This record gives sequence, structure tokens and C-alpha cells, in this order.
Amino acid sequence: MGSLSLRKAWAWLRLLLGAGIVGALVWKVGGSGFVDGVRVVGLGEIAAALGIGLTTTGLCAWRWCLVARRLGLRLPLGRALPDYYRAIFLNSVLPAGVLGDVHRAVKHGKDEGDVGAGVRAVVLERTAGQVVVVAAGVVVLLATPIAAARDIGLAVMAVAVAVVAAYLAGRRWARPGSRWHRTLEDVRHGLLARDAWPGIALLSAAALAGHVTLFVIAAQAAGATLPVEKLVPIAVVALLAMGLPVNIGGWGPREGATALMFAAAGVGAAQGLTAAVAYGLLGLVSSLPGALVLLRREREKTTT
Repeated sequence: MGSLSLRKAWAWLRLLLGAGIVGALVWKVGGSGFVDGVRVVGLGEIAAALGIGLTTTGLCAWRWCLVARRLGLRLPLGRALPDYYRAIFLNSVLPAGVLGDVHRAVKHGKDEGDVGAGVRAVVLERTAGQVVVVAAGVVVLLATPIAAARDIGLAVMAVAVAVVAAYLAGRRWARPGSRWHRTLEDVRHGLLARDAWPGIALLSAAALAGHVTLFVIAAQAAGATLPVEKLVPIAVVALLAMGLPVNIGGWGPREGATALMFAAAGVGAAQGLTAAVAYGLLGLVSSLPGALVLLRREREKTTT
């Protein structure tokens, strides 16, 4: 009962922190950035978002297939793609930002007769993507001359070192049969095997390139005059911030980090906020095929 109360409290705290970040931005920068972020999105940007979204979703669905199969689960790409689309749409429109992933994990696990394996496959698949984002963040942030970005890079490096140290310690001390030992075994077989990690890493890097490209399109639509080589580090920071578990459907830390990075680059926090809002909207647009999948599945349920 106590753990359930703690989970509920944490869920509310996440939402409050995300809303607090948005509120602080409105107070500090003004609400015009949100309005302008909507205004600058045109048909060209929408078309680009749909095309890039198809590519990145396909790459991530393929990555999910590879991880799931390593854990002994069947998952053809023809099923993974619509399920992944539905998941990212639900992630975008529901407050917690992860409920779509929870849904696809549990549903796939139930269909395969092993909910635990289904959940672990999704966790590992998402973790692989975040690891690549963190690795790219370390590289580009340490290379940027912006002092604030370098500080963020050092923080990311510290977290990465801590995670690796925990993993190595866990491999040595986790007892066979324990949940921690099973998780480590899944990481070893599902992600780090010689015939697994190159494909997973390549798919993750290609998907990251698509997300960064969409951010650059959004920033340019917002009127950013920064060259692409300076927008890329900002894009990676925004993606890293989106991974923080204190957002509302992805909103909050992303806008705060982008506004901070634009201010550090000398072009103003307001333009950064506009770029982040435009990117958030384009991300939502790119997930809209997931709404069609959701509607089709609900219609199939009512007719059976």
C-alpha cells in the first residue's frame, strides 16, 4: 500500500514539475514563444514531419523487433510498426509521456504469453535509444564552445559513468535467479551480444539523426539564424531533456533546455522557446498515424 502511494505521489510530482517548468518559462520569457511556435509551422514543415516520422518510427520499430527476438519473443515488423506508431501517439497526448510504451509492452507480452519479457523488451529497446542519445550528447556537447553546453556534457558523462559502474558491479554481485541478475542477463543477451548491438546501435543512431533533422527544421521555421553545426548540439540537449521523467507528454524540460541553450548561444531564450514549441508540435504531427491505428483497433474491437 505504501509503495502504491509513493508511485502516485511521484506521478503527481512529475506532472507538477513539468507544469512548473512551463509556468516558469511563461513568467520569464513570456507566452508569445508558445503562440509563435504554433504560428511558424506550415504545410512544408508538416509534410517533412510526416516523412521523417515514418522513417524514425520504422527504425525504432525495427530495433524493437531485434530486441524482442533476442528475448525469445515473436515480433514481425508488420506488427511492430503500427504498434510503435500507436505508442508514440499515446506518449504525446497523455500526461505521463510513457503510457503508450507501457501499453505496447503489456499487450505484446500478453499476446506472447510472457508479460515480463514483453515489458523488458520495451525497456531495453528504449534504453538502447537513450544510450545513443547520451553518447551523441557527450560528443557534441564537449565539442561546442558554449560553456553551458559543456557543463551539461560533463553532467551527462558523470551519469553515464555511474550507470556503467552500477552495471559492472551488478554483474559481479547479482546472485543467479534474482530479478537484478535476470535483468543483467537480458541486457547481455538482448543488447550487448556481438550479433545484436551493432544493428541496434546503427538503428538508434539513424533514428537520432531523423529527430535532430526535424529539430533543425523546426528551429529554422522559428527564424533561427544559427548555422546547422550549432543547432545540432542544441537539438541533442533538447532530446536529452525530453528523456527526463518530469514532463507532460514531452513538454517542459525540452522547452526549458532549448530556451537556455539559445540564450547561451546569444540569440535569445524567446526564439529558443519558439523553436522548441514548433518541434513539439511537429513531433505530435509525426505521430498522428498512430491515432489512425488506435481508431482502427478500437473499431475492430466493436465489430467483433
